[in-house]
Amino acid sequence: MDNNYNYAFLDEGSKREIRRASLKAVAIPGYQVPFGSRELPIGRGWGTGGIQLTLSLIGPGDVLKVIDQGSDESVNAVNIKKFVGLTTDVKTTVKTEEATIIQTRHRIPETPMKEGQILVLQVPMPEPLRIVEPREEITKKMHAEGDYSPMWLLLYESLIRYGRITVASEYPCLVEGRYIMNPSPIPKFDNPKLDGADCLFLFGAGREKKIYAIPPHTRVIPLAFDDVPFEKESFPGRRCRLCGSGGTYLDELFDSATGEKYYQCSDTSHCQEVRGCI
Repeated sequence: MDNNYNYAFLDEGSKREIRRASLKAVAIPGYQVPFGSRELPIGRGWGTGGIQLTLSLIGPGDVLKVIDQGSDESVNAVNIKKFVGLTTDVKTTVKTEEATIIQTRHRIPETPMKEGQILVLQVPMPEPLRIVEPREEITKKMHAEGDYSPMWLLLYESLIRYGRITVASEYPCLVEGRYIMNPSPIPKFDNPKLDGADCLFLFGAGREKKIYAIPPHTRVIPLAFDDVPFEKESFPGRRCRLCGSGGTYLDELFDSATGEKYYQCSDTSHCQEVRGCI
């Protein structure tokens, strides 16, 4: 740890304020809690809300894992690990089961998370109703009254126009039968992992100054009509070219030399574990 920085960079008052907001979010699953978002020495769009949550929660005994779209080695993930390491000296890992705090962007790990782990998700737009209502005062009223008819209408129009619901990511979920929540830009493939999970999910939106949470063993249901059930992505007949997995979320890649498409696990650490590389 660089002694020129406060532990975990943020001052202690800021960390306490973020922890209080996090506790309120845990107490009211799916509810967006406002907080005083701090400035960080990184550009907007790098997940400042998620980083502030991680810095406020992390301690000397924690083990940190950072992923970006499933990868432990992307530019975003590597630089966040360097920043946290510079200001805390905590141990980092690529193994999901070893981590106490996992910060992620756009994916939930394939390895099921367990009790005592915290998954921190970076969120660009926390308000799920923004797509149907641009005014903040109106979306707050809609949440308070439980009036989600415009969201249902949006899904219905998609179904009528295309024969299926075309929302590919940020698919809205109903939390404990009360609040509709944006699960962050994860693919629909990951939505079922939120339901009844053993771990704590924390969502941080730095630019929008909001924190919300899904506590362990919480009911989280993707919005769906009775006669048109929710469907996640599937990859029939396709397997990862490296580990052979067929039940994971696969990235479609292109080989410029041969002109052929191939598929590979989005979760790089899971793929390495299956191959015995880590």
